[in-house]
Amino acid sequence: MATKSTAEAAWEGDLPHGKGRVKGVSGGLAETSVSWAARTGTVSGLTTPEELLAAAQASCFAMALSAGLGRLQKPPEKLGVRATATFDKVGDAWKVTTMEIEVVGKVPGLTAPEFEAAAKAAGDGCPISGVMKGNVALSVRAFLE
Repeated sequence: MATKSTAEAAWEGDLPHGKGRVKGVSGGLAETSVSWAARTGTVSGLTTPEELLAAAQASCFAMALSAGLGRLQKPPEKLGVRATATFDKVGDAWKVTTMEIEVVGKVPGLTAPEFEAAAKAAGDGCPISGVMKGNVALSVRAFLE
């Protein structure tokens, strides 16, 4: 059964000086402010599409890794995932160039090589990773507590 997720955005003003808002329709993603200045690193305290993409990647990856570990009969006690999207100018255009995932897990009975293999599989299999495949360089680093 397919599901749909919807977000809405509003923007006022020109790109360099304007500002906007984004929110999830479900109510799970509260309205938050966005700006071009935040995207290019000159203003802090506002979110960016790249930060939202990193949040989507981190949460999707955590679920995919949890599912993979469950299939191995080694469910995690906890997973801490940090995803970092790089937004950079490539030629004349701006682009998300990399997505770096770092995961620290507490998984009883699992060796470090097994955890690393499961994390790589989650990175390859997560639906959000699939959206970026061929466009964004993805890397995964995995560590056991």
